[in-house]
Amino acid sequence: MTQKNKSSLLLTLGGAILLIGGGVAAYYGLMSRQAAQQVSAGANVIPQDAMAVVSLTTQPQQWQRLQQYGTPESKAALKQVLQQWQNRFFTEKGFDFQTDIQPWVGDEVMLAWLPDKVLTPGTDPDLNSSLSSPTQPALVAVLPIANPQKAREILEQPKSLTQGEVSQRKYKGIEILETTGLPTENYSVAVLGQDFLLVSNDPKATDRAIDTFKGGNSLAQTPGYANATQKIQTPRSFAQFYINIPVTTSVASFTSERPIPAETLERLQQNQGFASNMILESQGLAFKSISWLKPNSQKTLKVDNNANTLLKQLPNSTILATTGSSLQQVWQDYSQAAQNNPLAPLSPQVVSQSLNKATGMDLEKDFLSWMDGEFSLSLIPAIPNKEQPQKFSAGFALMVKTSDRKTAEAALEKLDAVMKDNNFSVGKAQIQGQSVVKWTSPYGGFSVIRGWLNNNTAFATMGAPIVDQFLPEPQVGLTSNSLVKQTLPTELSPNNGSFFVDLEQFFNPRTLSLPLLPPQQKVWVDAIRSIGITTAINNERSTRYDAFIKFKQVETPTVIEEPEESETESQ
Repeated sequence: MTQKNKSSLLLTLGGAILLIGGGVAAYYGLMSRQAAQQVSAGANVIPQDAMAVVSLTTQPQQWQRLQQYGTPESKAALKQVLQQWQNRFFTEKGFDFQTDIQPWVGDEVMLAWLPDKVLTPGTDPDLNSSLSSPTQPALVAVLPIANPQKAREILEQPKSLTQGEVSQRKYKGIEILETTGLPTENYSVAVLGQDFLLVSNDPKATDRAIDTFKGGNSLAQTPGYANATQKIQTPRSFAQFYINIPVTTSVASFTSERPIPAETLERLQQNQGFASNMILESQGLAFKSISWLKPNSQKTLKVDNNANTLLKQLPNSTILATTGSSLQQVWQDYSQAAQNNPLAPLSPQVVSQSLNKATGMDLEKDFLSWMDGEFSLSLIPAIPNKEQPQKFSAGFALMVKTSDRKTAEAALEKLDAVMKDNNFSVGKAQIQGQSVVKWTSPYGGFSVIRGWLNNNTAFATMGAPIVDQFLPEPQVGLTSNSLVKQTLPTELSPNNGSFFVDLEQFFNPRTLSLPLLPPQQKVWVDAIRSIGITTAINNERSTRYDAFIKFKQVETPTVIEEPEESETESQ
């Protein structure tokens, strides 16, 4: 970089930072207004059409704590990832975060991914655009300035580039420094008023952020954003995440080999956003999340939080369990979202047609019509039996509550007859004094057992013999399992459903014969002991999710005390 380039860089940064010194009051005024709105101040700089946004704490003790989780291998992998990000954002640009940024930056920085405007909802993609890569999102970083004097001292120091040049331009009265000719990626820097340092890898993205700062539509103004994030707010957050569902689905459709049909895309875009807070706990990572619909969406949610009993019906040895308030409702919601959607993992039409072809029965009329109550799907290991070795070491169990047992019995008896016509051996059996129906494959070794736990809960198992572990009830229920107690969040009560997996047992070859994971995935899976998720429907337009990831080995990290509640707040 030439001396002229260096001087230009110093003069521009120096002049901008000098303005900061006289604007501290304005900065804290802005912070106060945003605190009242329960959104981060940086959300006023992020354009509303951002595809995704991540806010990260700048507190060193939190980052040190994060690196204490997991196994030695996962710690090394995490350290490498963090080093790569630090190199990309700071080292390659001549800065060191600890010495050049940490002394003046605010409590959190925000990163936003902005898709090209041709990909945002309401804009028809221009296939003849001269853009080199319209599908590649731009990255914008917003760093709040908490110590203007320190910022001025550090940013006025020269940072020479070994390659490339620095130029400057002005946009809407704001000076912008831009690099060209760097080997990795170029970037631009601007100081916004007295409040923020803006860095991006795309000049157009820089201009869009300045437009937003000057009064354009921002993330903070997104419908429902402030209200939703307030519901999951916590003073100990390490990171916050936001996904703009209308923009994300629009980009996904444009970049897919099979674009999403307009009608399906419109249904998906009735959802507005998903936001989550990540908290570092003593044994792992906790997440408080929420999703919400657009305020004018035709779609609404059914408030049905009745998944509160079937976990107790599962034995405490259960490896994986998922519950919900209504299998019928789950399928309806999924079918609407997945209909004609090439990105859906499972086509509802294919499932229905396959069942009809195999059995002559209709999925919705013959089965889902009576599956209107709480349900669970679980994986339960078999009790080892040396005298009668089993082909399978674990079995799956489906339990469904119904308000119409008569219809359920008729459908299941019809299915019995279909299986018999397909050369399965179908007959009654006794387990724990209870009458059940057993299907046995003509090739042996494979069987299905179905029956009733009580007057309104049908069950079916497949794989290893596991029925005697929960019929008529387990000796010790899953909710008494110490690992479940440590993993599954319980704050959302009553809830709409839950998920638990003992990851260590799930990937144990003695439990399931699963394909080996690639090394880059295995290192993370091996670090996790268990995962728990609980959901609840807030109202007809929003859903809450609590999750926890428990790590196998956790050293005792530096404790970050949560502020004590006042007597008024706790009442």
